[in-house]
This record gives sequence, structure tokens and C-alpha cells, in this order.
Amino acid sequence: MALDIINKNIDGVIVVHLGGTIFFDEESKSLRLYVKDLLGKSRHIVLDLGNVARIDSSGLGTLVALYASARKIGGDIKLANLGKHIKEALQITRLVTVFDIFDKTEDAVASFKRAAAAG
Repeated sequence: MALDIINKNIDGVIVVHLGGTIFFDEESKSLRLYVKDLLGKSRHIVLDLGNVARIDSSGLGTLVALYASARKIGGDIKLANLGKHIKEALQITRLVTVFDIFDKTEDAVASFKRAAAAG
């Protein structure tokens, strides 16, 4: 199953809706290139993983690499709408301690506004 990627801009935050699988090779590579391009347009990105059925270790590595790329330029990547499989994978790998994770995409977008207001 291929990776579907659709994005929209909400108040300067780019929300990337992902669907399908994030596995080694094409899916991970296309996601990495796509989001790195978006980081040139906005430093605030939310990955909505609600329609991602499966992710493997390479996919998790891609998420970490994107997070590191965003942080390097003063940005951030937040995760939202995680399915059961994705939540379990992030818990097992302890990546839940790295990412800001939200149940709803709207809450992730709002968290960028709160951070801007506080800082």
C-alpha cells in the first residue's frame, strides 16, 4: 500500500494528513522529501497519522529524522490522531518522550499558537 500525502495550511501551521503505510524504501523516502520541502514554507508542522495503518522501524526513523531537521532550523513537528498500532510502536520505542502527541489535529495546531503567545 502506497503512502498518501495531503497537506493544508491552518494559520501558518502545515497539517500533513498521511494515509497508508510508512515502510522502508519509497514511503519513507517520499515522506522525508515531502516534509523537508514543507519545512522551507513553515517551521510548524503537524503530522496527522490517523489513516496510517502500519509503520516499521524505518518509518519511525524517518519521523525522528524529520523532527531533528525541524528542530535544527528552530521549528517543530508534532504528531496527531495516532491509531493503535502507531501509538504502540511509539511507546515500545519510547519515542513518546520525544514527540508532542495530540489526540486531535486541532489541538496540535492550537499548541503552536499557545507556544507563540507564551514565548
